Amino acid sequence: MAFMALAVVSCAKTEQKSDEWKLVWSEEFDYDGQADTTVWSRIPKGTPDWCAHMSSDDRLYEMRDGNAVLKGIADSAGTAGPVEYLTGGIFTKGKKAFLGGRLEVRAKLQGARGAWPAIWMLPEPSASEEYGSTQWPYGGEIDIMERLNSDSIAYQTVHSDYTYNKGMNDPVPSRTGVIDPDDYNVYAVEMYPDSVRFFINDTHVNTYPRIEGADAASQFPYYRPMYLMIDMQLGGQWVGRVFPEDLPVEMLVDWVRYYERAE
Repeated sequence: MAFMALAVVSCAKTEQKSDEWKLVWSEEFDYDGQADTTVWSRIPKGTPDWCAHMSSDDRLYEMRDGNAVLKGIADSAGTAGPVEYLTGGIFTKGKKAFLGGRLEVRAKLQGARGAWPAIWMLPEPSASEEYGSTQWPYGGEIDIMERLNSDSIAYQTVHSDYTYNKGMNDPVPSRTGVIDPDDYNVYAVEMYPDSVRFFINDTHVNTYPRIEGADAASQFPYYRPMYLMIDMQLGGQWVGRVFPEDLPVEMLVDWVRYYERAE
């Protein structure tokens, strides 16, 4: 992908959130062509469930009606060797990181059995010297949205050494919020030095706080530069079997907006 970057003030679709927040960056996808390679890269294939079918195949990426469209398809022609399914995803790793503030993504998710679209954040590796390990789960993970199959709910979750390796569920690291399964929804996270707060369509879903006296490196590694990932995933232990007759399936991303606290 190779998108033309847009200035925040240049697009009529961009608007100020409130007096509390100042819009400092946005990606509105209001142009033809492909994603801005100074900000976005295509996510490569890997061994974990979520990226087992990731590919840079052009069939998985489209710019349509002001949306970045990420697809999951059945590769019945075998053009990718033994891979049965292919999925598209983009991330800002190594190009753009977010430290604190409020991040919003407006997206529409097509439902399908085995569909697992996600919007999430991981620690930027280039900041490891200042902020500590980026190895998962020690560097932290913020899941702004995960949706399974055709559910009418989405999951919003944090992962860390404290929640994953030590199995600590107090504070509650994951909750679900109601979505409109057939339309666009706005998924948001606010990142503070002492908490991570989640929202769906401006409805507060959960707050995950930093615990006074706890080992911050283990329990609350989230206030650090994080990069954004948006991907149309298929299959895996959590979501279950993929049904090829349900494919292709699409994730339409209308915009991404990043706010800082207004002074």
